[in-house]
Order: sequence, then C-alpha cells, then structure tokens
Amino acid sequence: MNDQLLMMDAPLSQPLAARLRPETLDEIVGQRQLLGPGRVLRRMIEQDAVTSMIFWGPPGVGKTTLATVIARQTRAKFIDFSAVTSGIKEIRAVMQEAEHNRVYGEKTIVFVDEIHRFNKAQQDAFLPFVEKGSIILIGATTENPSFEVNGALLSRCKVFVLKGLTEEDILFLLKRALTDPRGFGRQQVEAEEDTLRLIAAFANGDARMALSTLEMAVLNGEMEGGVTRVTRETVEQCTSRKSLLYDKNGEEHYNLISALHKSMRNSDPDAAVYWLARMLEAGEDPIYVARRGARFASEDVGLADPRALEIAIAAYQACHLIGMPECTVHLTQAVVYMSLAPKSNALYMAYEEAKQDALAQLSEPVPLHIRNGVTGLMRDLGYGKGYQYAHDTAAKLTDMRCLPDSLLGREYYHPTDQGLEYKFRDRLEQIKAWKKEHQK
Repeated sequence: MNDQLLMMDAPLSQPLAARLRPETLDEIVGQRQLLGPGRVLRRMIEQDAVTSMIFWGPPGVGKTTLATVIARQTRAKFIDFSAVTSGIKEIRAVMQEAEHNRVYGEKTIVFVDEIHRFNKAQQDAFLPFVEKGSIILIGATTENPSFEVNGALLSRCKVFVLKGLTEEDILFLLKRALTDPRGFGRQQVEAEEDTLRLIAAFANGDARMALSTLEMAVLNGEMEGGVTRVTRETVEQCTSRKSLLYDKNGEEHYNLISALHKSMRNSDPDAAVYWLARMLEAGEDPIYVARRGARFASEDVGLADPRALEIAIAAYQACHLIGMPECTVHLTQAVVYMSLAPKSNALYMAYEEAKQDALAQLSEPVPLHIRNGVTGLMRDLGYGKGYQYAHDTAAKLTDMRCLPDSLLGREYYHPTDQGLEYKFRDRLEQIKAWKKEHQK
C-alpha cells in the first residue's frame, strides 16, 4: 500500500475538510445507493475486487474520499495522479512501473483526479495498460464522462454516479466536526442547529465547502470564557454571497440553459426568469444567453408571433451595447415576452423534415427551369428554359414546380393555428388552392 495518499494522524494545521476525511466506508456520509450494505461498489471494495471505474459527481461529494478508502482497503499499490500537473511522459513512466509490478503479481491502482482535464492523447496513453490489466484506473470527474472521456477508455470503465449530499447529510458532518478530536472536538465550540443548517444550505451539497465555511466561522467566532460561539451573524459574514453551482464550460452550463429554454417553451415566465438569473449571477456571458433566445424565437415561437425574433435580436444588440449588469433587464424582457408568446415549432419541424430529404438526396439535380442561365452555353443546355416570373402575373403566382421530380408533392411546412400563424396557414391554403386550380 502506498502511504503517499493515505492520511495518518492529520495535523491540526491541515484544513478541516482534510483532517476529517473518512478513513473507512462506514465513515462516509451519503452515497447510500453505492455504499449501502450489499451495494455493488461496497462489495467490490470490501472484496478487493476493484475494476477500472470513473466517479462522476459534483464537487465535494466524496470522489477523492472513495479513492483514499480504496487505498486503505486494497492490497494493490496505489498511485495518486493529477490530471492538472501530469503529462504523457509522467503517464508512461507510471505505466512502465505498473507493468513491472504486474510481472511480479502486484496490482496497481492509478487514481486520476479531474480526468476530464486530460486531452485525448493523454487519455489514450492509459488505454493499452487498462486493456491488458497492467493497471486499474480510477478516474474522478465533475463533468459528464460521456463528453469528456474517450469512448474507448470509457467503455472499459464502470461509471459510478455520486450524488450531491442532502442538507441532512451536511448537517451530520458539521455536528461531527464539532465533536470529533480531528476537528474541533478538543475545543469548546458552540453553534445552534439553525446556524449549522444555514451553513448546510449554503454548501449546496458540497461537504468540502460546508466544512471550510464552518472552519472560517469558528476562526471568526465570538470568544467568551474559553468558548467559541458561532452565530448566525458570523456565518452570514463568511457567506456574503451565495456560491452558485456553475461551470460555464461544464454540464451545469447546459443544464441551466436547458431549464431556461424549456421554461419558456412551457410558457412559465417566473421559472424562465429564475433560470436566467441563475445563469447571469453565476457569471454566464449575456451574449450567449441572447443567442439562445434568438434561436428560441424561431424554433419555438416562429410565425405564431414574428415579433419574438425582433425582440430577441434587440436584446442581443442591447447586450452588446450595454453589457452586464444593465443588460439583465433587456434579457428579462425578451425571456418574459417569449414565455408568454404563442408557441409553434412548425418552422423547426419544416427544416428537420427537409433536412432528411436533403441528406438522402444530396445529388438530386436542380430542375433546369429554375437554374440561372448566365452564359450562352448554359442557355443552350436549357438552363432557365420554361421559368415563369411571378411578378409578371396578376396573381403574383405561377404553377411552376420548384422541387426535384423525385420530391414532387412533398410538404414540409405545416402551420399551426397558434397566434398569428393562422394567417400564414390561411395564406398557404389559398396559394395551394390557386396552384391546384391552374395546374396544367
């Protein structure tokens, strides 16, 4: 067993979260779906039958803690590897050492924190050694491994999803921190349960953040007669701004924009404004939100309210001209307008249907009569022959066919009766009726 990763008697100079890191499965709080009695991951660890795996979950839920517990309970050599500081050269050196150990019958577990930070070449360097069993790879990531881990490597790893801790889980950890000798058990620290709950709510499922906040609150607590009192006021000073779970390049970025989009689609302006605020206050680029709003205006509103696109583009321009934080009101106006606008996805569906035909018939020639005969040769070949200029007719319509022969009769745009789209539906029906009547 490699003592490099293991935490023995943690000195008090270490951060509280490090001092209280669990050393056994029974000390781990949360993740009952994986570590409860009889659960698959617990059995694998207890039976020393660990295979290559990836721990996926938000910050502070115990990914590294699980690795340290495995380090204590496995009979394999355990190597801690950082995706931030290690390159291909370091990977290959470790792999050669692992291969050497395998020859002598010793297993090697390589733990890679933040594996999503490795590029494709670095991840590929692990693959042959995972395939032939030279190492057991354990990766930890806050990002969706489906997007961030190479498919070949991912297919050889079991993915375990770790969930954010509940408020009760965090409360339990905070109470333990006040009594455990590794924490503040050797001091006299008092904190009411409501105060601890305030910290638990602030932590948003992140145990490390909760313990760090408690530590800061204790350091700034009120001293009286050898007793440190952690008050609500102290906690509020230490948490002056709610920490929002957000990564502009990560999965939560896509989760929140999805929530905004779907709230607008469901005509829920309150939810839409909430998700908008979540994104902007966490640091999202307002231009990105404005671009998504412009997409929504045509995808989900379309001709049911053509003004939606105008307002979306106006909000986009306002974000360019004014920027944060003033442009928040312009985005709010656009988001509320589109939430309340009548909905139609007819334009989106029209394109998707046409795209299928376009991809299936990429070589379908453009009919000669709607080609542009710009040279004598082209005109001799029949380009533009039979073209009918609509503006020359009283009705501004002709019966000329514009689809390829193989697609004659295909219809892609199916207008709804929502909002103003009924007017476009009626106009389209009139056009179709006229063409049918005048068809030769």
